[in-house]
Amino acid sequence: RKVYGDVVAVDGIDLAVHRGEVFALLGPNGAGKTTTVEILEGFRRRDGGEVSVLGVDPDRADARWRSRVGIVLQGTGEFDELTVAEVVHHFANFYPEPDDPDSVIDRVGLADKARARTHTLSGGQKRRLDVALGIIGRPELLFLDEPTTGFDPKARREFWELIRNLATAGTTIVLTTHYLDEAEALADRVAVIAAGRLVDVAAPAKLGDRENALATVSWRTPEGDLEHTKSATPTALVSELAARFGGEVPGLTVTRPSLEDVYLEMIGHR
Repeated sequence: RKVYGDVVAVDGIDLAVHRGEVFALLGPNGAGKTTTVEILEGFRRRDGGEVSVLGVDPDRADARWRSRVGIVLQGTGEFDELTVAEVVHHFANFYPEPDDPDSVIDRVGLADKARARTHTLSGGQKRRLDVALGIIGRPELLFLDEPTTGFDPKARREFWELIRNLATAGTTIVLTTHYLDEAEALADRVAVIAAGRLVDVAAPAKLGDRENALATVSWRTPEGDLEHTKSATPTALVSELAARFGGEVPGLTVTRPSLEDVYLEMIGHR
C-alpha cells in the first residue's frame, strides 16, 4: 500500500511473481503500476504491507541484493562522448561477478556498434544499450519499464526476440507496457492494475475468462448485407452456414475478444 496525501496510489495489491517467468503489468496512466514496481525495486518505500524480492525486503536491501537485480528504466541516461564498449565495460566494474562486457554487447545486437559513440545510436540501439547495462551484472531478476516506447514495428519485434532469449536463459522478467500485443507476445502471465488495485492476474489467453468468451461469427448475405452473431459453438454455426451457402461462406470471419478488448472492459469498469 502506498499513499500520497489524499491519493491512494497502491491500494492493497497482492501478487506473486514466479522464478523464471515473464510477468507483465498492465494499466492506464496513474493506475499505480509504476509505484508498485518502484517499491519492488527498492526505489520507493511502501506505507504498508509486506514485500519480498529474491527473499529480501527491498527496504532493507544491501549491495549484494542489488547486484542480483537488473533495472531498465524508461531513460537510463546519456553518455554521448563514450563508445558503447566503454559504457558497458565501465558499468561492469559496479558488480562483483559481472558478465563479459563484449559478450553482452553481442547478445543485445550491438557488436557492430561497439566502437560507436552513443550519441550516434538510433533510438532502438540506445534501448539495447540500456538492456546491456541492465544485464551486465548477471541479474536473476530484470525489471523493464516501458521498454519499447517509441520503437517502430521492426525494432519492437527485434527487441522482443532479445527479451525471449533472456527469459530462455532463466532470467525472471517483470515488464510494464502499454502495448497489449507486447504483453501477449512476451508474458507468461499478466496483471491488470486499475485505481491502485489488482483487477486480475492470468495468462494472456485466460485473462478475464477470455478463453471461454463467446465468439463473433460474421458473414455476408446474398443481398450483400453483413450479418453477425455471438456463439458458444462457432464451429457448428460455420458448418450450418457452409451448408446453407453450398460450401464457401462469403465474408466469413470468426473472432473472440482480443486481449485489448478484455483489458479495456476491465479498466472501464474501474
